[in-house]
Amino acid sequence: MRATHSRRFSWTLLSGALLLAVGCGDSANVIGPENQLEVTNAVDQFQFQLTALNDVTDTRTYDWQNTGTQATIDVSQAVTGGSAILTIRDASGAVLYEADIAEDSDSTTPEGVPGTWQIEVILTDTTGTFNFRVQKTT
Repeated sequence: MRATHSRRFSWTLLSGALLLAVGCGDSANVIGPENQLEVTNAVDQFQFQLTALNDVTDTRTYDWQNTGTQATIDVSQAVTGGSAILTIRDASGAVLYEADIAEDSDSTTPEGVPGTWQIEVILTDTTGTFNFRVQKTT
């Protein structure tokens, strides 16, 4: 009887240690103060900048007011690893732009619905520096 209780205790202890090890493993590196995040979110103009990224995985989403039907995207980057996906949706939720910032893809969106647009940046193991500006096309 005592050997069974001892085995059960050993398995419980081993299971707990395994769960603790899995839970403490490889935590995500997110945007922090060292990355000097700068965001300017004004009507018809949005700017975003990050520096000193080192294998950062994080997502940032912003509502942006665009009184026009199109936007111009200007990207400047020095991304050396991972990906940084920029997605822009118009006021109806339609995706007007989606690209990896690492490809330095300046562009103009197709026509969309004016109003509250959404700008989303998804970083996956991103290393480097980048900034972009989105502004109403005149």
